[in-house]
Amino acid sequence: MSPSTQKTRVKLRWRQLAGVLLGLTVAGVGFRLMRHGAHSQEIDQRPESQAREQEGLTVDVVRPRPGGISRTIQQPASIHSFESVDLYAMVSGYLKKQDVDIGSRIKKGEVLAELDVPRDAKAVEEAASLVEHARAQVAQAQVRIKVTLAQQDTAAVAVKAAECDLTRLVSRRELAQKQYQRVSGLVAERAATRLLADEQQLDVETATAAERSGYLEIDVAKAKLLAAQAAVEQAEADAVEARANLGVAHAHLEKSKVNLDYSRIVAPFDGVVTLRSFHPGALIRSATEGGQPQPLLTVKRTGVMRVVVLVPDRDVVLTRPGDPAVVTVDALGGRSFQGTLARIARAEDAERLMRVEIDLPNPENLLCDGMYGKAIITLERNAHSLALPAACIVEHNGQAGGVAFVVRDGLARRIEVKLGGDNGTEVEVVSGISPDDAVVAPAGTPLEDGMRVVVAAGKTVQTPTEPRPR
Repeated sequence: MSPSTQKTRVKLRWRQLAGVLLGLTVAGVGFRLMRHGAHSQEIDQRPESQAREQEGLTVDVVRPRPGGISRTIQQPASIHSFESVDLYAMVSGYLKKQDVDIGSRIKKGEVLAELDVPRDAKAVEEAASLVEHARAQVAQAQVRIKVTLAQQDTAAVAVKAAECDLTRLVSRRELAQKQYQRVSGLVAERAATRLLADEQQLDVETATAAERSGYLEIDVAKAKLLAAQAAVEQAEADAVEARANLGVAHAHLEKSKVNLDYSRIVAPFDGVVTLRSFHPGALIRSATEGGQPQPLLTVKRTGVMRVVVLVPDRDVVLTRPGDPAVVTVDALGGRSFQGTLARIARAEDAERLMRVEIDLPNPENLLCDGMYGKAIITLERNAHSLALPAACIVEHNGQAGGVAFVVRDGLARRIEVKLGGDNGTEVEVVSGISPDDAVVAPAGTPLEDGMRVVVAAGKTVQTPTEPRPR
């Protein structure tokens, strides 16, 4: 190899080595520049992350709604007339008149049918005559009382007259005795004859006999007075009997009138005729004669309807009179009617169902006895409970317990709550939180007790009110 060729090769090797060194130098500088840039970016981003961590997680919160949640039940409902009465005849007779038929609208007190009962009409006339006769007897008894009272007064006067006459007779006897004593003294002194003394003695005996007769006259007058008093009592007793007879006569008259009134069949309430069994001229037998008589008419009250619903056992304790209800009727194209729960049976049947009744106004007479539909009853709320969206309960401890997060002093606090009902979208909270608490509505980010949080602006809302069924 020539020297010139060797020199050329050496130059090429130095050039290659210089290129390698230059490439390594450029690569090192670039690597240092990249590390410096990444480090600068990391330095720039670190304060922002730390600031966000110090500020807290942004959450949405809701306010519990007082009054808990309303529970509704939906059950089949059968519609019946509020009242239904079979009208029978209480007396026998021929059907004389009947102006109503099936479907006729009736008013309370309206005469629906009339029977021909001539015997009952005559019985009323006879009873009226007996009343007049008894009234005349009462008048006669009153007159007899006046007569006997007058006789009693006369007898009392006779007693007083006899007593006064006795006083006169006693005075006369005493005077005769004194005169006899004086004459007897004169006879003893021989100043008067014995004949005069005998005459005075006769006067004493005569006065004594008259006095005794006066006593007898008093006894006779008193006896007459007693007889007059007895006559008065008898007359008063006769008057009592006459008045009693008058009362009996009046009772017979009223009974006859009632029997006659039974010949008219009267509407017991406003409603509609749903059954007619006879036509004019038919012989109608009294329902009191035994057997199974057929009613003349059947009437039903339809201004208000009675809706019967069977409530399941689990909802019985929440059912109260006055609960609102909505009845949807299949036969009317699903039309709904508003009503209230009026009566509760307070007893369950063998299938653990309790009968309740809803009063449903029927002003348009659209509802008919026997219709079928469904009833939605809004059950009683618990006034001491709160309502929350179901998503606020992040854990469930059995059927009656759960966990929710509440924002207090900027921190999320884990609160154990006692739960009540659950309608799928909302839960009822019995205890654990208050209406003023801000309950976190989780949005997928897990929370821990004591974690710092920030309430999203404009996100603190009241739990929405449940819509009522229409």
